[in-house]
Amino acid sequence: MTQVPTELNLHRQSRVLEIAYPDGSRYSLPCEYLRVYSPSAEVQGHGPGQEVLQVGKEDVGIDRIEPVGNYAVCLHFDDEHNTGIYSWDYLYRLCTQQEQLWQTYLDHLEQTGYQRKSRPS
Repeated sequence: MTQVPTELNLHRQSRVLEIAYPDGSRYSLPCEYLRVYSPSAEVQGHGPGQEVLQVGKEDVGIDRIEPVGNYAVCLHFDDEHNTGIYSWDYLYRLCTQQEQLWQTYLDHLEQTGYQRKSRPS
């Protein structure tokens, strides 16, 4: 069953998208996380094993959020990326699997030798 958010609140300064669901659960997803897991073909490729590791996205923000019908949103990032359609199901997966997916991303960065920039608080 599709989980449709009741709220999407973009916090531009902290670069976090806060998402609330009908069951009262709330998630805070960093823009970097949303960008590196964009569902676009540019990031995901056209099939399994074709994913493109995104690097240098520590400071990315979201300029705007655009509804796509009743089933998704398109996030317009300030690095000009805007081709990912985040379905409600995909967004919910990013919420509920955030810890695991984030660690996978960090592991992939480490394997390539890329070191993330630390962001000032």
